[in-house]
Amino acid sequence: MDILQQIQERYIQEFSNNVPMGDFLANILVTAVLVALLRLFYIHFGDAISNRRRFANNFLPLALGTLLIIMIVKSSIALSLGLVGALSIVRYRAAIKDPEELTYLFIAIGLGLAGGANQPVLAIVAFAIIMLLLYLSKVLSGRGKIQPEGRLFINITTDVEQLGRITNILASHLTYVELKRLDTLEKGLDLSFIGKAQSLEAISALKDEISKLSESTRLSIVDQPELII
Repeated sequence: MDILQQIQERYIQEFSNNVPMGDFLANILVTAVLVALLRLFYIHFGDAISNRRRFANNFLPLALGTLLIIMIVKSSIALSLGLVGALSIVRYRAAIKDPEELTYLFIAIGLGLAGGANQPVLAIVAFAIIMLLLYLSKVLSGRGKIQPEGRLFINITTDVEQLGRITNILASHLTYVELKRLDTLEKGLDLSFIGKAQSLEAISALKDEISKLSESTRLSIVDQPELII
């Protein structure tokens, strides 16, 4: 019992003096709720063609980890300098396929910073304004409407270099098609599209016609129900 009492007096009481327990729990709760809303917004309104649901699962641990670091170092100059030194010898690498992913990561980090700095009201107000502006930009650009089915990610690798011909084939079988990426190969093209098909028959017809381009043509069609078209 004496050991538990010593731990309570030495550590818990010291923590409570630096960061009131009520404020600590409130900041974690507010940050978690805001990050959950950010995750939902990114899943439904993001433009990235990668698995947005899987990527958005990183927001909560990133924000809470940032909150914890800021709470630890903000009351100690020595700890903050030690953190700078530690980060200077660590190299972080992440496969960011779309600049939009990096933008949402910074928003999550910002929420964690606000929570760690004991600024929950600032976090709520700033988050509400940012989400409102992002939503308005989606609406004004015509991308705020969710289409529920038939959304596809299409990749074509071919030695045929006639982009217009390939695009026309896609347009003839899909109700919507948009070129997202074009890479030139030593001989041919590597193309990524997003599109919308009305039926499996249309997809089958598209496959047959694409396969007629050349023997080396490769077609990959992935169902992407989270795509916003």
